[in-house]
Amino acid sequence: MIRVAPLALVASLFAAPVLAAPEAYVLDPSHSQILFSYNHLGFSTSYGLFSGFDGKISYDAAAPADSSVEVAFPVKSMLTGWQARFDHFMSPDFFDAADDEMVSFKSTAIEVTGEKTAKITGELTLNGVTKPVVIDAALTQAMEHPMEKKPWLGFTGATVVKRSDFNLGMFAPYVSDEVTVQISIEAMKAE
Repeated sequence: MIRVAPLALVASLFAAPVLAAPEAYVLDPSHSQILFSYNHLGFSTSYGLFSGFDGKISYDAAAPADSSVEVAFPVKSMLTGWQARFDHFMSPDFFDAADDEMVSFKSTAIEVTGEKTAKITGELTLNGVTKPVVIDAALTQAMEHPMEKKPWLGFTGATVVKRSDFNLGMFAPYVSDEVTVQISIEAMKAE
C-alpha cells in the first residue's frame, strides 16, 4: 500500500518557496552624500559635506531588520566651502587629523518602524571616539536602475550628534554642540 500523505508532504517541501537571503549592495559614491549643519553663534547655520565615499549594505527586502550597513571615509574628505574653516577643523582645536584618519559607521541593529522606515542603531567612530547613534532612515526607492539595468536602492537618513561626545566641543555652547546630520545614499547590487 502506498501512503499518499507522506509523499505529498515531501513534494510540498520541495515546492515551497526559498526564503530570500540578504543581498549585497555597494554605495554609489557619485550619488551618496552626508550633509552636516550647526548653529554659528545664533547668527547663521553653517554646513559641511562628505561625498564620494564607499560603503556596503546587506539588504534583506523580506526581513529589513536583518539588513546591515557599513560606511567609512577619510575625515579629510570633508567639504566646507571655505578653506580657512576646513583648515581650522583639521587643526588641533578639532580633529588634528592625520591623512588616514577615518570616520566610520557600522550598524548593530535595525528596528523597522513603518513600511519604508526604520531606526538604524550603530557605532559611529569620529575623532578616535566610538559612540552609539540612531539614524532615522527611509527607503526612497528599490528597483532596477533605468540606465545601469541592475538592482538599485535609495535611502535617506537623519540624526543629531553632540560634538562634545567626540572631543570636538570647542566653542560650545556658543557654536552649537548639536550637529544635525542628513544622509542621502544610492547603492547598487554588488557584482
